[in-house]
Amino acid sequence: MTQSPSFRRSPWTVHGDGRSVTPGDVVHPGERLSWPRTVGVGVQHVVAMFGATFTVPLITGFPPATTLFFSGLGTLLFLVVTGNRLPSYLGSSFAFIAPVLAAKAGGDIGPALGGIVVAGVALALVGLVVQRAGARWIDALMPPVVTGAIVALIGLNLAPVAWDGGGSGTGVQAQPLIAMVTLAAILLATVAFRGFLARLSILLGVVVGWVLAALLGDLDPKAVDGLRDAAWVGLPEFHAPSFSLRAVVLVIPVILVLVAENAGHVKAVAAMTGRNLDKDMGRAFLGDGLATVLAGSGGGSGTTTYAENIGVMAATRVYSTAAYWVAGLAAVLLGLSPKFGALILTVPAGVLGGATTALYGLIAILGARIWIEARVDFHDPVNLLTAAVAVIVGAANYTLTTGDLSFNGIALGTAAALVIYHGMRLVARLRGTTADTRRGPEPEL
Repeated sequence: MTQSPSFRRSPWTVHGDGRSVTPGDVVHPGERLSWPRTVGVGVQHVVAMFGATFTVPLITGFPPATTLFFSGLGTLLFLVVTGNRLPSYLGSSFAFIAPVLAAKAGGDIGPALGGIVVAGVALALVGLVVQRAGARWIDALMPPVVTGAIVALIGLNLAPVAWDGGGSGTGVQAQPLIAMVTLAAILLATVAFRGFLARLSILLGVVVGWVLAALLGDLDPKAVDGLRDAAWVGLPEFHAPSFSLRAVVLVIPVILVLVAENAGHVKAVAAMTGRNLDKDMGRAFLGDGLATVLAGSGGGSGTTTYAENIGVMAATRVYSTAAYWVAGLAAVLLGLSPKFGALILTVPAGVLGGATTALYGLIAILGARIWIEARVDFHDPVNLLTAAVAVIVGAANYTLTTGDLSFNGIALGTAAALVIYHGMRLVARLRGTTADTRRGPEPEL
């Protein structure tokens, strides 16, 4: 009996021989390497995201295994909504931390979850509008100088997390030797190995760092005991949302950051793959919005397209969505294993610090790559000052607190990029000045 073509057709074509990527080439979203290699890349995506994905619930008091479970489900949902055209992992969004902490001031996470659900609905509605009206207004609202600044400031804003866990005393500062060995292993693996092993440099670096920490006795004894006692299989801890106006008002502004992160992600992937993905931007918003609704409905943290995984794609040049299906399925299965959750908690702070030093740096440089690919003219003072101010606001993590509301460097840097660019353009048009041809302020060095 002849098998129906619909059952033989695969969503992905094999790239080349399926074993290697020639210099200067990339594995596009609709392509894949051989399945063993695709699984390896997918596992590396899991490794790249788990540090930050676990950090958010640990800070906010959400159950980590539940967040991991819903991040995997959300990633699979995102891939379905975007038709396998946008490679992305949906992990915990740091933008939710401050409003969630304020929303659950009484200790009950229910109202915070309700706020997350409403924020997800709002983001999904933005996605529907973008998908129907087109992405041109997004281009007009967020031209390359703005999106590049946003991507760059996100990477720079995360830099303190790599150094000291954002003030928690973890990261490179806590275990400098282990962090440096981890980072060195990543760098050496990238150039010392050939082919596929070189593309697993981040995963190899984490393994090397973990083994070194174990040999030096620097693994947390409580984490090791927890690993020994944890069950292999079990359901995560679910929580139902509740709704209050106060919590909704606190959380809803986060969608501005999510829009910027998603748009920046789409632009970054487009720049790295050489393809115009603007037509899928609405689907990206919709997919992330629905994934956030799903997470908030069961006790997980709000999601966003993950910058860490952009860094992995930049390092590996593998943009196959097949790898993200592997990562999403792995996260769901691992979320059902308390043993794995306990294993994650044994990864030393220094290992995460070393790995994120490379990953967060790659994110920042990708912002510059957007500028280069779009040939942004920095002789134009509007472009120059838009990028300059936004990047500093994000890197320094400027913070504005009004009552229970708190806006951090990513939100304020994003707002600065938008307001400065459009405000200066408006004044230039009204005044009839030739901002596009004047040289901007250049300090003497």
